[in-house]
Amino acid sequence: MKPILKSIGPAIIVAAVVLGPGSILTSSKVGATFGIAALPVIAGATILMIAMVALAARLGVVYKSSLCDELSARLGKPVTIAIGLILFVLVALFQSSNNIALVGGLESLSDGKPLSLITRAAILVGVNLFVIVCLYRLRNLYSSIEKVMKVLIGLMVLAFLINFLVVFLQPQGFEPTPSNQAKDWLPLLAMIGTTFSVGGAFYQAYLVKEKGWGLSETRQGLTDSILSISILGIVTAIILLTSWRVFYGQTQPVNLASVGDIARQLEPLFGPSAKIIFCAGILGGALSSFLVNAMIGGTVLSDSLGMGSKLKDRGPILFTTIALIVGLLVALASLAKSGSVVSLITLAQALTVLGIPALALTLIYLGTRKELTGESKVPRGIIILAIIGFAISCVLASLTAKKIYEKLSPPEQTESRS
Repeated sequence: MKPILKSIGPAIIVAAVVLGPGSILTSSKVGATFGIAALPVIAGATILMIAMVALAARLGVVYKSSLCDELSARLGKPVTIAIGLILFVLVALFQSSNNIALVGGLESLSDGKPLSLITRAAILVGVNLFVIVCLYRLRNLYSSIEKVMKVLIGLMVLAFLINFLVVFLQPQGFEPTPSNQAKDWLPLLAMIGTTFSVGGAFYQAYLVKEKGWGLSETRQGLTDSILSISILGIVTAIILLTSWRVFYGQTQPVNLASVGDIARQLEPLFGPSAKIIFCAGILGGALSSFLVNAMIGGTVLSDSLGMGSKLKDRGPILFTTIALIVGLLVALASLAKSGSVVSLITLAQALTVLGIPALALTLIYLGTRKELTGESKVPRGIIILAIIGFAISCVLASLTAKKIYEKLSPPEQTESRS
């Protein structure tokens, strides 16, 4: 058991940031809508994520410089800065979901009673200030983050597994009825996107350098990728199966608008214990994704601007702090029901269209250079899976672009086209 635990390293941080509130919500929605038919989708997305993380880990150990430095030397600084900016803005805006999920989890534990705006703001400001202080005060930041992420992932696995057993050991409470209603495919696409997170995979190249791995640890890096991302896939499947058991086939469709809704709807069927355990998993997911999500955008932007790529450098810490502050402000505006939030989220979705395929293509480009020979050469199987992942990211990006276009188009034009 100890050798296995020692093999888990940088990729567990990637798994922790990917398995956040968005992944919990989308997999719950998919379980309620599609049931166990969606399990092969999780398996496919997990395999592609393993390949992309393994590719990034390989690039992190075979190249002496960081990914942005290598890309800048080949394609020029403007291309590198564009990728850094897109990823940073995307991460900074979507950091708000971690803040909101944190509040939602706490409110669900308190019988779902909404906290006042002042209380919410005080909690979020306090948490963000604590994280920022840790960024500047911890001497060995990477080692501390890896240990904390292992604990939080363990908490999530335990919480969702116990909740899964509690739900399945009790009567379902209703007779499942096949629904003739049209299924909403957007949560399924979102679940693929949250499980197959190219942004998280991209950061793996930076994490292996923080770990100090070299060519001699390539096999360990592959083991780390397989084990850590498999945990991500298993937990996602457990959440989906729990939601399938509780919600799938009900005569009245359920409204799962937030992770708090899922927790609250568990209580009438399975008692307060299921809700409390599920909320513990939600809080673990929000906290695990909280810091690392911001670090991804902060580190890559700093690297693209030539201001450092390691956590000991001033640039990554500075831009991570900015990402945390932006996420906090967007979350507070959202909780105050500000109309400006819609445009910010729309901007983030638009940047996804450009950013995610660009990151995947960058990894493939750097992984297929002719100078990578012998031990440095990336295995063909990983490249093939990465190319498939790139194609899927393009499809997801196209569907996202279509959705944004429909939102921004006047209603008259939409009706005339239909």
